[in-house]
Amino acid sequence: MIVHKQGDWLAAKVGDELVMMSAEKGNYIGLSEVGARIWELIETPQELDALCTRLQDEYDGVTPEVCRAEVESFLNELVKHGAIALDPPPLTGGLHGRDSYDA
Repeated sequence: MIVHKQGDWLAAKVGDELVMMSAEKGNYIGLSEVGARIWELIETPQELDALCTRLQDEYDGVTPEVCRAEVESFLNELVKHGAIALDPPPLTGGLHGRDSYDA
């Protein structure tokens, strides 16, 4: 799954937190330190697995299962607010990146 930002969200750091606003949607969101870090990391679209691996490297003591569950829950909230989109990974193999099928 590819995670990428969308919309017109403005963000400002307030201490360890991040406050975000969408003028288009009229929404405000406050992100914790970890949420702010995720927002920074998805400045460039990221694979969900790579995002979780990076967070596990940066935050000691979190298991892969807990990290993935927490990140997915957080990302789903951002999807509800229209701040990000979750896209399937590109197909691999076959001609021009498409799977080939026998007719």
